[in-house]
Amino acid sequence: ETLQRIVSTLANKNDEIHNFIDMLNHTIKNVQVNSSSAISELDEEFDGLYSVLGEMKGSMTNTIQQEEARKIQALQDQLSQCSNALESSEELLELAAQSLDIKDPVEFLKAARQIKDRVTVASAFRISLKPKVSDSMTHLMVDFALERRMLQAVKFLPVPKAPEIDLAACLVADNCITVSWRMPEEDSRIDHFVLQYRKTDFDGLPRVKDEQRWELIDYIKATQYTLSDLKFDTKYMNLRVQACNKAVAGEYSDPVTLETKAFVFRLDSTSSHLNLKVEDTYVEWDPTGGKGQEKIKGKENKSRSGAPSPKRTSVSTRCSVRGSRDHFTGESYTVLGDTAIGSGQHYWEVRAQKDCKSYSVGVTYRNLGKFEQLGKTNSSWCIHINNWLQTTLSAKHNNKTKTLDIPVPDRIGVYCDFDGGQLAFYNANSKERLHTFRMKFTQPLLPGFMIWCGGLTVSTGLQVPSAVQTLQKSENGLSGSTSSLNNIA
Repeated sequence: ETLQRIVSTLANKNDEIHNFIDMLNHTIKNVQVNSSSAISELDEEFDGLYSVLGEMKGSMTNTIQQEEARKIQALQDQLSQCSNALESSEELLELAAQSLDIKDPVEFLKAARQIKDRVTVASAFRISLKPKVSDSMTHLMVDFALERRMLQAVKFLPVPKAPEIDLAACLVADNCITVSWRMPEEDSRIDHFVLQYRKTDFDGLPRVKDEQRWELIDYIKATQYTLSDLKFDTKYMNLRVQACNKAVAGEYSDPVTLETKAFVFRLDSTSSHLNLKVEDTYVEWDPTGGKGQEKIKGKENKSRSGAPSPKRTSVSTRCSVRGSRDHFTGESYTVLGDTAIGSGQHYWEVRAQKDCKSYSVGVTYRNLGKFEQLGKTNSSWCIHINNWLQTTLSAKHNNKTKTLDIPVPDRIGVYCDFDGGQLAFYNANSKERLHTFRMKFTQPLLPGFMIWCGGLTVSTGLQVPSAVQTLQKSENGLSGSTSSLNNIA
């Protein structure tokens, strides 16, 4: 025995080492992939910076060229004006020199007047002899000293620290998981968070092998997130969070494992009525199902009598309804769940097709006979919906019926508190209570369903809704306020 314990311990340690080696190899591959990705992103950032600088240089060069062209045009216009004025002045000077050589006084006076009149309006006296623009271009110079120092100071963005998941603030309820976390120290550069989760049946650290892949929720701005509309068909869920700034993501937080066990069952087709077509969590009325099968039913039962039905492992005690039990027959159009409830609080929901004429939803001990119907024995409880000429809803137990003056919901929730002795039915949408049975259960219970004309869909793996828990606590505080068919006609 000691040697077996030692060998078992060694085998467990080997499994842990193998798992750790797998994780290390997986991490090495991730380092290589992430390094290549980081280099590519670095190239993109610098290419983007080069592009911005190139665009700025082109824009500034264009501004300088435009200013140069404007100034040169203004100076050339001024130069042309001066050249014209100079040419006119030189012409007048030559004419004046010629006039000084005229001997005839009359001709001299006439020429002098003409020269005087032309000089008076000469352009040389109206032009400015100061350049219109300066040759300075210093106002278009740039100083990148500050920017150069900033670029020289550029370093990798600091990697955000790993967040810390606040396990006490995490909540599992109403088919949802709310995850809360915080940063070990304040970091104003955090842009968003990434949440990863996956379902698992292991309560320890995440494994590389034999696990589902991580599901990812990206760009979470707050420090909490709610995963909704979950089906808790595994015992646990691994969760981890990563902080990201504009350019880099930090390490993931230490993963946490939240318990998510719930009541999961399927419909047991091995003993259902032959007029019922059963597929996992769906049952449908099939009026032709029993024809041609009654003759061989005895042979089928005989062939099965020596083979116990397989058992499935879950939070609740899992077992077949009863190995080699007969099919329900006659008017007992019944199918049972394949998993018994022996303790705890559990919840499941049922949705009926709109054309469903008659159906019952409830629980029963294993001893329900093949001709018996739900609610017509002292070991079964149900609510029954009749959709014939008018729709009626009633509670049944021990062949006694109580009519419930409540609208029939399209989805019914079933709450079973085995230890507390309560079986309650709810409008699954509004969580309004339809009826509650109070009873001390003495044997394990099986979910039971009866249907005639139509189909039922069963939803399992659901958490007990918080609204239902609140109502149950409230009802427990009102002693005797809820009538029970266990105590009435």
